[in-house]
Amino acid sequence: QVQLVESGGGLVQAGGSLRLSCAASGRTFGSYSMGWFRQAPGKEREFVAAITWSGGSTYYADSVKGRFTISRDNAKNTLYLQMNSLKPEDTAVYYCAADRRGTPFPITSMTSYDYWGQGTQVTVSS
Repeated sequence: QVQLVESGGGLVQAGGSLRLSCAASGRTFGSYSMGWFRQAPGKEREFVAAITWSGGSTYYADSVKGRFTISRDNAKNTLYLQMNSLKPEDTAVYYCAADRRGTPFPITSMTSYDYWGQGTQVTVSS
């Protein structure tokens, strides 16, 4: 079992930056591919970015490509999402997730992830 706890959300003006963190418990974090998803009010949860267990490969939704960067530090059991050039449409609750089954990468489907955090709110004002 892995427990995930997100942090780093907040209120930021359009064009600003935030860095989200996802702290994982357990010794198996380094063997899981990880992902970030987000859910805006009244909308379905959507894929944002994913990273392999080693950090060697990453994948992004078109809507965030070039603005967001996913990374991880396996020694610290932590996943990150650096978000730059934020837009009001980036406003959402952001969730991190872990895939323990070794699903072929890239992993963009919610159903492929086994563990989820509780989410952190990101609000971008115009």
